[in-house]
Amino acid sequence: MVIVMAPDATSAHIDAVVDLVATAGGEAYVTRGVSRTIIGLVGDVRHFETLDLRALPGVSDVLRISAPYKLVSRENNAERSLVTVRGVPIGPGYTTVIAGPCAVETPEQTLQAAHMAADAGASLLRGGAYKPRTSPYAFQGLGEAGLKILSDVRDETGLPVVTEVVDASDVELVASYADMLQIGTRNMQNFALLQAAGEAGKPVLLKRGMNATIEEWLMAAEYIAQRGNLDIVLCERGIRTFEKATRNTLDISAVPVAQDLSHLPVIVDPSHSGGKRSLVLPLSRAALAVGADGVIVDVHPKPETALCDGPQALVESDLPELRDAAQTHAALLGRTLAEAPVPAAV
Repeated sequence: MVIVMAPDATSAHIDAVVDLVATAGGEAYVTRGVSRTIIGLVGDVRHFETLDLRALPGVSDVLRISAPYKLVSRENNAERSLVTVRGVPIGPGYTTVIAGPCAVETPEQTLQAAHMAADAGASLLRGGAYKPRTSPYAFQGLGEAGLKILSDVRDETGLPVVTEVVDASDVELVASYADMLQIGTRNMQNFALLQAAGEAGKPVLLKRGMNATIEEWLMAAEYIAQRGNLDIVLCERGIRTFEKATRNTLDISAVPVAQDLSHLPVIVDPSHSGGKRSLVLPLSRAALAVGADGVIVDVHPKPETALCDGPQALVESDLPELRDAAQTHAALLGRTLAEAPVPAAV
């Protein structure tokens, strides 16, 4: 059950709802969005139905939602949501390109990759300071030193930063540098991390687990939303199947399915799904054509020396084609290509 508060509801009105729910033996989770506040109820619905919740001051509506993911469901919010990351929109009406190196290696490499990202039409910079890897011997990232590099590059280029957090204990640190927190495929069901990210006060990019169903993906988003954060962007990044020709199998149908079931924006990662540079542009076009709200791609100035996922990184000569694809599909679908903020120093 979900309680929708009126736009003019006060903190006292919200507290009164929370207190009343507690008297019925339930828990109330308050989620404050851009245009409205939603209170999700956990407990025996039969007890809540005995309460006259609609009569409380500040309550606009009380909804009984059948989907297991209450807050992120289209039943809760029929209109698709727009998430803004430091002024950059992701969602309906926009095509948003996120680009950068898979891993932050040096200040010079990250700055070069950021300029490449801008040339590709990107309005957000991705870069990993913490890298959860299949092999314990693979490069694991620079940690806080990498976060500082990303912060410096943001100051110079104006590109807001999207970076991964891999442990609940690191959320506060990463959030102090990042504009958007990324939850990777291996951590999609790390529930303590999801809850911590939900409480961090930053937008969250949630990648689909490589073995996860769409419902499990949306339930993971619900963990974040339940902690008060509806600024969530879903990312389809390929799932594990029997096919070995690609790194993962891009589930292109997941885009319209997730958009039908949830009001959250949905983007696609063509780099980690295909795993090969030659596949990134075709998969990007497919993602945008099917209605994805954007793409997140790897770029690198010297992919042959990259410490992480070099074979899937786009190079300088690929960038005009990516920008053209984003602009063309945006125009065809009545969208606007999202633009990066102007650097503060300009």
